Amino acid sequence: MKTLNHHIILFDNECPMCYVYTKAFVKVGMLPNNGREAYQNMPTEICPLVNQQRAANEIALVNTETGEVTYGIQSLFKIIGNAFPIFKPLFGFRPFIWIMSKVYAFVSYNRKVIIPAEIKENTLQPSFKIHYRIAYLLFSWLAAAFILTKYAYLLTDFVPLGGEYREYLICGGQMIFQGIIISFYKKDKLWDYLGNMMTISFAGSLLLIPTLLVARHFEFNPIFFMLYFLFVAGLMLLEHIRRSKLLKLGWVMSVSWVIYRLIVLGLILSF
Repeated sequence: MKTLNHHIILFDNECPMCYVYTKAFVKVGMLPNNGREAYQNMPTEICPLVNQQRAANEIALVNTETGEVTYGIQSLFKIIGNAFPIFKPLFGFRPFIWIMSKVYAFVSYNRKVIIPAEIKENTLQPSFKIHYRIAYLLFSWLAAAFILTKYAYLLTDFVPLGGEYREYLICGGQMIFQGIIISFYKKDKLWDYLGNMMTISFAGSLLLIPTLLVARHFEFNPIFFMLYFLFVAGLMLLEHIRRSKLLKLGWVMSVSWVIYRLIVLGLILSF
């Protein structure tokens, strides 16, 4: 595997995803041992070359010989294309570049709510772009509701099977309910909280997929599916509490999160 020498990639050391994949680039030999550094600790000799806010938004790759800087998906294409030249034609195909740049931006501008970490004071943070956050909320809402709709068929011994769009209404209603609560409580955390909350919903729904696959091939006592669902819901609550602490929201949003779910359960069982 060919190493891209004389280059440094600048990652966000408050982003667990960024830390892992840039470290992997070095470990497998795609970058040299000194080929990664946190943009928060940017070497002084390359500071004048880099747009620091853009580097916080999109990962920067600096050529230390020429001073050339690439950002975002182009940085990743340059590293991967150097290691695997077979991909270079694809990485030069404009429609593919456009699609992947949007995918990269979708993840990058939402990375703080996908895998959160404690934010250090006085550090440069990624810009907030509301259209990418709204796109993320819509994506996680639709994906989680779709999976929950499928899982509802496994719980019919305990919970009545609702209409085709019940889970979509429940997931969407949760965003509205929690959005109203936090707007009165801490409005400045609205978009960060909703992003984190919907990540929890999406992750919880993903945990249901293995059981859905198993149920297609094996027979289980229905109580197994209910107990597993409750187990996942418990994990989601613990994660909600953890993320609320990272956002310095205390217990208010976790309590309202539970209240909403109890209200919904009561309505479902009453009809």
